[in-house]
Amino acid sequence: MNDLITRYLDCWNETDPAARRKLIDGTWAADASYIDPLAEAHGRDAIDATIAAVQGQFPGFVFSLAGPVDAHHQQARFTWGLGPGGAEPLVVGFDVAVTDEAGQIATVLGFLDKVPG
Repeated sequence: MNDLITRYLDCWNETDPAARRKLIDGTWAADASYIDPLAEAHGRDAIDATIAAVQGQFPGFVFSLAGPVDAHHQQARFTWGLGPGGAEPLVVGFDVAVTDEAGQIATVLGFLDKVPG
């Protein structure tokens, strides 16, 4: 599950559209969903568009794992930070990812713990 969550964060950090889409196709189920307080996306196209929008809002920022991945069965929970590389994250969140039988991400439920004022 650690490798899957690393690939998940790689999707959020990849700024080249073609490379990002390849990561998304290999990591997310075709009918996957992503839901957080600010966005709801269903399917790979919508997830790709959501990631691109976040990158546009926070240019040059990177997502990083902010602690261990806690996983059991087909689900994982983890905390992440978003900020300039090597600096204190401006945004901190907590996600729960659930995989399908093939091991791809089927659902992500996101929570925001720290957001800029």
